[in-house]
Amino acid sequence: MSGLEADVDAFLHHLRHGRGLSENTLRSYRADLADLLVGAAARLGREPETRDLDLELLRDWLWRGTQAGLARTTLARRSASARALTRWLEETGRTSVDVGLRLRAPKAESHLPRVLTGDQVGGLLESLAARADTDDPVARRDLAVVELLYGSALRVSELVGTDLGDVDPGRLTVRVTGKGARERVVPYGVPAAEALHRYLDRARPRLAAAAEARGASTTSAFFVGTTGARLGTRSVYRLVSGLLAELPGSGPSGPHALRHTAATHLLDGGADLRAVQELLGHASLGTTQIYTHVSTERLRESYRTAHPRA
Repeated sequence: MSGLEADVDAFLHHLRHGRGLSENTLRSYRADLADLLVGAAARLGREPETRDLDLELLRDWLWRGTQAGLARTTLARRSASARALTRWLEETGRTSVDVGLRLRAPKAESHLPRVLTGDQVGGLLESLAARADTDDPVARRDLAVVELLYGSALRVSELVGTDLGDVDPGRLTVRVTGKGARERVVPYGVPAAEALHRYLDRARPRLAAAAEARGASTTSAFFVGTTGARLGTRSVYRLVSGLLAELPGSGPSGPHALRHTAATHLLDGGADLRAVQELLGHASLGTTQIYTHVSTERLRESYRTAHPRA
């Protein structure tokens, strides 16, 4: 193992155990830095040492990515991964300076997130409620999933990671663990409370019985699948994307669209930006401000289509 490869391994170990990053984030760092090692070896003609890492090598690596047709979002992420590495190398004394300090990548394209209208959300939930009234346990669970995703603006990873003890029906709150292992308690509304109660009372026991029938241990997960095990993110993606495919509109159709929609509807309704930031679990207010752009664009579009002097 080369010197740089060993230091990259140590850096990834630091991210996992020192900063507690999620597995998805770690996977991105690992892939980006593995590609950097390959690119450095190709440029040098040998296994790279940490002392070989400089700004020119990093810029050459990003340029090769550009020539390969990588998206600007990917290049921006690679640049951020490299800068995080070089900053850590300098902080831990492995290098005397932060060689990636001036590394820049093309600005990522700005895409406003997909936002459903209030009528679309209402129709979607009414459709799910009609299915749930058939007493199908999966339909009851699906209604509870979508009500909570929209009602609390959760990330899909937060939703599937929720355990039975995290939900407080008395206070209408749920405790979730977000990015960076940060915990927060978020509220949900009465419609979500009713859907969660019916799911717990009439659906979850029937779904959990599947695990008992095959001799598997019971799970503390709040949401379970048809096998009785914790519901997975892919199942939630399939559910939401199937529902949104039936609605007009373009853009991403996964569970995050419901989070975007909830945040935008809150701001449209007059919610304070910092309150929305806390609800969403954003570390930076700047991340939350994208939803003010969405609200402004929606207002602008309404003006263009409704005002006689537009």
